[in-house]
Amino acid sequence: MPMRSRHKPVAVIDIGSNSIRLVVYDGNARTPLPMFNEKAVCALGQGMGASGRLNPDGVPMARQAVGRFVRLARAMECDRLDILATAAVRDAVDGQDFVRQLERELDVAIAILSGSEEAERAALGVLCGIPDAAGLVADLGGGSCELVEVGAGRAGDSATMPLGVLRLAEASGGNREAAAKLIERRLAEIPWLDRGRGRALYACGGAWRAVARLCIAQANHPIRILDNYSLDCAEAERIIDLISRMSRKSLEKVPGISKKRLASLPMAALLLERILQAVRPSRLVFSVYGMREGQFFKRLPPRLQAEDPLLSACRQMARSAGRFPEHGHEIMDWMSPLFPDEGAAERRIRFAACLIGDIFWNEHPDYRASQGFLRTLRLPFVGLGHQDRARLALIILTRYQGDDSHHVVQDALAMLQGDGDLRRVRAVGHALRLAHTLTGGVPDLLRRTALGPAGDALILQVPADDLALHTDVGNRSLARLARALGCEQHTVRVV
Repeated sequence: MPMRSRHKPVAVIDIGSNSIRLVVYDGNARTPLPMFNEKAVCALGQGMGASGRLNPDGVPMARQAVGRFVRLARAMECDRLDILATAAVRDAVDGQDFVRQLERELDVAIAILSGSEEAERAALGVLCGIPDAAGLVADLGGGSCELVEVGAGRAGDSATMPLGVLRLAEASGGNREAAAKLIERRLAEIPWLDRGRGRALYACGGAWRAVARLCIAQANHPIRILDNYSLDCAEAERIIDLISRMSRKSLEKVPGISKKRLASLPMAALLLERILQAVRPSRLVFSVYGMREGQFFKRLPPRLQAEDPLLSACRQMARSAGRFPEHGHEIMDWMSPLFPDEGAAERRIRFAACLIGDIFWNEHPDYRASQGFLRTLRLPFVGLGHQDRARLALIILTRYQGDDSHHVVQDALAMLQGDGDLRRVRAVGHALRLAHTLTGGVPDLLRRTALGPAGDALILQVPADDLALHTDVGNRSLARLARALGCEQHTVRVV
C-alpha cells in the first residue's frame, strides 16, 4: 500500500566511515522533516589508516544495511533517493570496487563525494537551518573533518582533514597528547582559518551532537534541545576541555548519550577544543543539520531555498492544524501599530507566533496553555535560537492564559533579557488572545477594526454596523494588553 504524505518523500543514504544512515524526508518542503531515520554502525573506516582498505568485517554489514535501506526507500515510494559515500569509501583502495558492486546488486547510483563536495553539503545543511550563518562550519565524521567558510547564504573555501574520530584515534593510538599534535599540525596547514576569528563556529556531525548534549548537562542549560544551542567561546573551551578529560564512567552518567559514542567522545571533544583555540570564534553553535540536510537543501527549487525556514515551518503547521490558517497574516498586520520600533528579529518571532497562535485549539481546555507552551518549546523548529524558542513558547502560553508556576516556564522566563523583553512577550501574547477572542478566529472580520495607542490610552475601534464585533468578551484581554504595553487606559470606540 502506498504511503500517504502531503508530498512524495525523498531519501538520503549516507555511507559514512563509522555508520550508514537512511533518512527519509517529507518532500518538496522548505524544512527537511524526517519521516524515518535509521542508522547501522558498520565501521567501514576502522583500521584503514594501517591497511588502506575498508574494514573487512564492516563490508558485509554495510552491504546488508544499504540493501535494506534501498528496499525501504522504494517501499516508501520515495520520489528521489540519493546515495552518498564519504571519506572511508573515497580514500580506500577498494572503495570504488565496493561501490560498483553495490550499484550492480541494487540497481542504484552512488555518488562518492570529494572532500570539497562533502564540505559544501555540510555548509548547505547549516545554511538550510540558519540562512544568515556567517563564519566557519566544522563537520566531524568517522573518517574526516571538514572546515568550510559560510556567509551571504553560500559556502566558501573549504578544507578536509583526515581527523575523523576513527582515524584520529587510530593515528594517535588513543593518546591525548599525540592526537593534539596531529590536530595542530593539520590546522596549521589551512591558510584561511583566521577568517573565522570573531565570527561563529557551527559544529555538526553525530559525535559533536553528543558533545553538545554533554555541554548542556554540564552547564545545566534549561532547554535540552541540541539544535542552535550556543555558548560563547570562552565558556565552550572550558566545558569542552572538561569533557575531553572525562572518564568513560563519568560519561556514562549523562543521559541520552549512546554507549557506542562513548569511546569516541574524548577525541571528538579534544578536536573541537583545538579548533576553537585555532579559530578564536565569538561563539560556538551546534547544528543538528549537516551533510544529509545539505543534500536535501541542494535539491530544493530556488524559490523554496529562499524561504525563511522558521516561517515556512509555521505556515505549514497552520495549514495542517489551524482552524483558519490564513488568519495569521491578518493578525500580524493588525497588531503591528503596537510595535512601531521593533527590529527584524523581533518582527520575525511575532510573525511566527501569529502563524501558530491558533494551532492548539483542539487540546483539552484545562491543558491547552501548558500543552501549547511545551509543544512550542520542543517542536523541531529550525532557524531558531534558544532564547527565541523561549520567547515564542511564552507568547503562546500568554495567548492561552497559562500561568508561570511550572518549573519549565520558569526556566524559559530566565532566558529572557530583562523586563522589557518580558513585557513584549506578554504584549504579543495578549494581542493574539484579543484578536482570536474578538473574531472567533474567523478571517476578514479583524480588518474592520483598528487597534493602536493614543497618548496614554489603548484604543480598539470597531464598526457600528457589524454585530459580530459588538461583544464584551474581549474587554479583559484588552485590559491585559493595555497593562502589558504600559497604557493607563483602554477604550473600545464604536465608529
